[in-house]
Amino acid sequence: MSPLRTLAFLALIGVCSCQASDCSYRGLLTHLNLTTTDKVMAVMRPVKNWTTPTLVQMDLVLYGILEVDEKSQTVTSHIWIRMGWTNEFLTWNLSDFCGIDSMTIPRSSLWIPDVSIEEDASDTGTIHNSPVITLSPSGSVLANSRQRLTSTCLLMVAMFPFDKQRCHFTFSSLSSDEETITLGTVSNDTRLTKVSKLLMVTRGEWHLEDIEIEDCSKNRTSGCQSRLVYTVIISRKPLLYVIIFIVPLFYFVLLDVCSFFISGARGEKLSFKVTILLSISVLLLILKDLLPSTEDSLPMIARYCVGIFALVGISVLEAMLVGFLYDLDGCCSNAQTPDDAQVDIQLEVDFHKESDGAEEPPERPSLPLNRPDDRDLLRLILEEVKTARREAGGPEEDERRPGSYRRLSEIIDSAFFVLYFLTVAVFLTYMNVVWMTQIISI
Repeated sequence: MSPLRTLAFLALIGVCSCQASDCSYRGLLTHLNLTTTDKVMAVMRPVKNWTTPTLVQMDLVLYGILEVDEKSQTVTSHIWIRMGWTNEFLTWNLSDFCGIDSMTIPRSSLWIPDVSIEEDASDTGTIHNSPVITLSPSGSVLANSRQRLTSTCLLMVAMFPFDKQRCHFTFSSLSSDEETITLGTVSNDTRLTKVSKLLMVTRGEWHLEDIEIEDCSKNRTSGCQSRLVYTVIISRKPLLYVIIFIVPLFYFVLLDVCSFFISGARGEKLSFKVTILLSISVLLLILKDLLPSTEDSLPMIARYCVGIFALVGISVLEAMLVGFLYDLDGCCSNAQTPDDAQVDIQLEVDFHKESDGAEEPPERPSLPLNRPDDRDLLRLILEEVKTARREAGGPEEDERRPGSYRRLSEIIDSAFFVLYFLTVAVFLTYMNVVWMTQIISI
């Protein structure tokens, strides 16, 4: 019976201990001395030895990239921040409180680390802190917050629209040094990148490439400050800008090359080239509104636009020169020379004199009836001379031989076409090679 008595005694002890345990949150709050307002817990760093630094572990998840403003050099994003630390005064035994493993209390009841983002340029209204924080039996405290963050970022648009941007979110304490607050991470950068890509909803024209984490310290006059730097790497989706900028400019310069097959004697060639030049000017105005004026050198797409604009501008000047030479040749060759007109008049006068003043010759023996007389022969000779002169140098511009100015304009147009075609080919090849080389090196 001895084993049965022992078993019954242990069961009785267990029942008594269960009845003695408090299974309510109120009992746990009473045990932690949180039922009354304790201002000391809200302002004091929760360590039993002041020389012990408080380890604050953080996680940052990127929910969306809302806007990237190249002019103001800012990036607006939607982030979620999880921050955890240990409160050495708030611990309990699970068995004493029926297995309660977590509890939430108002955020204002406990001390919160003064950790902020150094690049933050947004107002306080965009920060949404959770009204409660979570406690665990080991004394761990978890606080969550989300924010529509507008942060400063040094945007490098030299490779626009194939650019990648590296924006830094630097977490640091405003008033504590490394000996008081030490910053760390809960998850590694690979996991945070995977979670951010999975949860991201708003992306716009940007794609999240990677999130890098760097734990570093910064020396200050009052001591060394712990800093945690999240580097968010984003890349632009270039398809839209390729369609509205790069491809139209390529077709514009291609059309300008093809315009050399239009005759320079008419004004359509010059009008066509001027239209192309104005179209490129419109694209330059649109590009000016997109790119910032803070760059020390021109972005690649700006060089591309300016280069094509300069080539088309030189082509317009050449078309003006060729048109001027054509008009100059037409003015010089349209007018008939005075000597030629005098010869025609003299031929007419001589013919009429010969016809009217000739005396009738004496009778001769009869000749064949079909023999023409002298008057008919003179008339035939005059008609042949006029016909020959019209064929040799008629007034029709299309049938006359080109003059010296026209030949000069044709030589200039042909030589410039060859030089212009080679220049365009070299320029486009150079831009493509440089662009692709720098894109690969990013």
